[in-house]
Amino acid sequence: MDTKKLRQKILDLAIRGKLVPQDPNDEPASVLLERIKAEKERLIKEGKIKKSKKSAKTSDTPHYENVPFEVPNNWVWTTLGEIFNLQAGKNITAKDIFTRQDTDHRFPCYGGNGLRGYVSSYNREGHFPLIGRQGALCGNINEANGQFYATEHAIVVDTHCETNIDWAINVLLYLNLNQYATSTAQPGLSVGTINEVMIPVPPLEEQQRISQRINDWFALIDKIEQGKADLQVTIKQAKNKILDLSIHGKLVPQEPNDEPASELLKRINPKAENTCDSGHKWKLPQSWCLIKLKEAFTINPRNKANDDTDAGFVPMTNISDGFSNLFDYELRLWGKIKSGFTHFADDDIAVAKISPCLENRKSVILQNLPNNIGAGTTELHIFRSNYTIPLYGLYFFKSNYFIGECVGTFNGVVGQQRVGKNVVEDILFPLPPFAEQRRIVQKIEELFSALDNIQKALEV
Repeated sequence: MDTKKLRQKILDLAIRGKLVPQDPNDEPASVLLERIKAEKERLIKEGKIKKSKKSAKTSDTPHYENVPFEVPNNWVWTTLGEIFNLQAGKNITAKDIFTRQDTDHRFPCYGGNGLRGYVSSYNREGHFPLIGRQGALCGNINEANGQFYATEHAIVVDTHCETNIDWAINVLLYLNLNQYATSTAQPGLSVGTINEVMIPVPPLEEQQRISQRINDWFALIDKIEQGKADLQVTIKQAKNKILDLSIHGKLVPQEPNDEPASELLKRINPKAENTCDSGHKWKLPQSWCLIKLKEAFTINPRNKANDDTDAGFVPMTNISDGFSNLFDYELRLWGKIKSGFTHFADDDIAVAKISPCLENRKSVILQNLPNNIGAGTTELHIFRSNYTIPLYGLYFFKSNYFIGECVGTFNGVVGQQRVGKNVVEDILFPLPPFAEQRRIVQKIEELFSALDNIQKALEV
């Protein structure tokens, strides 16, 4: 379910007078508009608001000519400038805006993109819609309530004659005011431009009914979205649990006819130390081995090729994160990338060594490289083995266990923290029999596919 489209459809029905039934006893919107006009004229005379420049006039009939769509008979077409009073806020320097609220900076400060921070004074008080008028997000709608500061990049929308605030906010959301922004390097909206935007206005009583119905629908959609978010978290947790079971020998049953991992280990590294025993905290199946990564893989190997050989270049941005196994390469000559970059070849496993890429599971099996070789970002560790199934290795590197072992040994400054080769090479690696590796990978793929289908269903 596309909840964004559903919200927009509800607003569309509301703006067209199709969300709630009309009541013939409601005061017509034309009468409301006359009262608003009288109130604004009084406020202008008292010097409380400024007179806006207008080119359009309201009509005594329910509609303007050439309106975008028909509305109920007791509604009226007008402009934003006729029903509201729009006024930009005041300038304030960035040094006077604090990111955190404290006793000296109590008042929220709103700019072109919403809340900017907190300041020591306020220039507006009450309940108002706000329109951002500067920047890529100009036309965005926010809501301020109480004492706050509006900067020159925020337009405060004053309502009159008890016009429903919630209705006003929803109308402004529907209008997508960003479409009226200037097409410059720094998009902007002028108050004059917004004043001329036409809107259909329902009777005051119907505004209230519309707002209540929208609130009811949006509350239901909020629950749906929260349910989707919760389910997405559950899916991620389920995948983590599947990987945890897989590296502890609990995802698929053991087969007594499988060649023990100890025999496989002799081919991988005859000198490797098998630390697995019945008393070990891992409590692995008897047919498994527990060894160090450096005994199972060649870590960060180097390639040799002619300089004019085509090769694949892989920056970090070309490696997918999460539980997927996707990457893309750029075609380069080997002579251009052989120095200053990490080497790899087909079937190598690339694992990010820098935060937050490592925690985000940026790891992938490199395959179908030009001439089977490539190089890429220096922020990778490469693992090469001829005796383990690459996908089993990949899922190990995506497990919470491996990531946790790495994060706990990070070094470097904040934002540039890495795990060194000397650390990863000593991380324990559970090695199942080769045949069981195949069964584990098959089961993971099966379960992940089912979870991915659920994920896709959430996005429809």
